[in-house]
Amino acid sequence: MPEGIAGLRVTVKRLAAVAAASLLLTAPVAGLAQSPEKKVHIGILVGGSPAQRGHLELALLQGLREQGYVEGMNLVLERRYTDSNLEQTPAFARELAAMKLDAVVTTCTPTTRAAQQAFGSTPIVMAAVADPVGQRLIASLARPGANITGLSSQAEDIMPKMLELFASVLPRPATVAVLADARSETHPRMWQALVPAAQTLKIKLVKIDVGRPSDTALPAAFETAVREKAGAVLVLPDEPMFLIRRATIVALAAGHGLPAFYGAREFVDDGGLMSYGENLRAAYRHAAAYIDQVARGANPGELPVQQPTRFELVINMKTARSLSIAIPRTMLLRADEVIE
Repeated sequence: MPEGIAGLRVTVKRLAAVAAASLLLTAPVAGLAQSPEKKVHIGILVGGSPAQRGHLELALLQGLREQGYVEGMNLVLERRYTDSNLEQTPAFARELAAMKLDAVVTTCTPTTRAAQQAFGSTPIVMAAVADPVGQRLIASLARPGANITGLSSQAEDIMPKMLELFASVLPRPATVAVLADARSETHPRMWQALVPAAQTLKIKLVKIDVGRPSDTALPAAFETAVREKAGAVLVLPDEPMFLIRRATIVALAAGHGLPAFYGAREFVDDGGLMSYGENLRAAYRHAAAYIDQVARGANPGELPVQQPTRFELVINMKTARSLSIAIPRTMLLRADEVIE
């Protein structure tokens, strides 16, 4: 995260941008769905801060507007951001549960698990969660059961593709340090998917479990990667701690001269080299349709969980040039966005 006066300025600018965009979202727009008569009271439980994830809340609000719900008119939104203290998540979930909301939106595996444990029958809408069936959050994608529905990120299924794309820009032989959260429930599955892919690509993987606190654990992880003679870093997705500390991770990768690959474009927007994964803004926007359905009386356990229909490849050419990495033209042509 940014530190000192410069960091404060960045945070203030980001919060100002979020506030300005919120005002835009409340302005009348033609062509919206007919506004429902019922006022809807929902919560959002977020692993991170508004500066780090506020753009995703804006995407959710935009989706809700498209469904006819406007904050301050027929929508009341209770926000609970954990900032950098993810341990607050269960307490915030209990606070929201006590409000008897129409629904709550969860933004990752830890927030979904906390809501599952705190809420009774209140509908829970996942915005982007990896392997919810494997984690036993839901019974199946087609019929999730209980009170949870929403969107699955499918991150566990694209790990071989992520490694294949990364390998295409790395010199061979390559050793890749894989950063995993020591507490993650999904990262062990992702690691298992990476191992056979690495053998096929003839890439050596070094798994580094990042512990807490992240302020010291992340620098230590990169020092371990250097000791293990890793020439690149792959950061496993679906982990709020990594996403909210993405500026730190990107800076550490640059400081050690290591190309790094991520599962969300937010890292690349902040200066990371490459990413491949679902568009989180689109996922949050689509979560609004679930809110509308449960607000109208639908049973969340009978609403199929959606998976992404496409994944985006984003490349930061400024970072590539700083690392003296030549990106193949074929990859540039297939990229969804190239940041200059």
